[in-house]
Amino acid sequence: MSNNKLYLSIHRPDRGASQELPVAGSSVKAGFLSPADDFLDTPLDLNKELIHNPASTFFVRVSGDSMTGDGIDGGDLLVVDKSVELYDGCIAICYVDGEFTVKRVKLEADGAWLQPSNPHYRPIHVDRNNEFTVWGVVRHVIKTFR
Repeated sequence: MSNNKLYLSIHRPDRGASQELPVAGSSVKAGFLSPADDFLDTPLDLNKELIHNPASTFFVRVSGDSMTGDGIDGGDLLVVDKSVELYDGCIAICYVDGEFTVKRVKLEADGAWLQPSNPHYRPIHVDRNNEFTVWGVVRHVIKTFR
């Protein structure tokens, strides 16, 4: 079992470079093959799709397995927006007592619980006695398949 820490490596988005990619105009089924080239729609720019507030957005690569139940695995890339206000149930990048972590946030009147989604980890309770900062709310997960 690995630890509850997130080793934060911040990467800023490059909105100056636009890379439009073709996108299929219909959804893709996970069953029988379809000739998708016949259904190409207008190009898609992933920067425009994933980054709504460029000045407050950063990327972070995940290490560890405490969020696997939410589909966040080691090696995945998170798109995090600092301008999104923390809300109950969101997944956020948090700094707690000198360490970074990514967890689902359960807000309470006297603090918050940072909930892992892997049952091998315990929730972290934070209150006014902790050094606690929210660095941003996770907006997207870019999966890494190996």
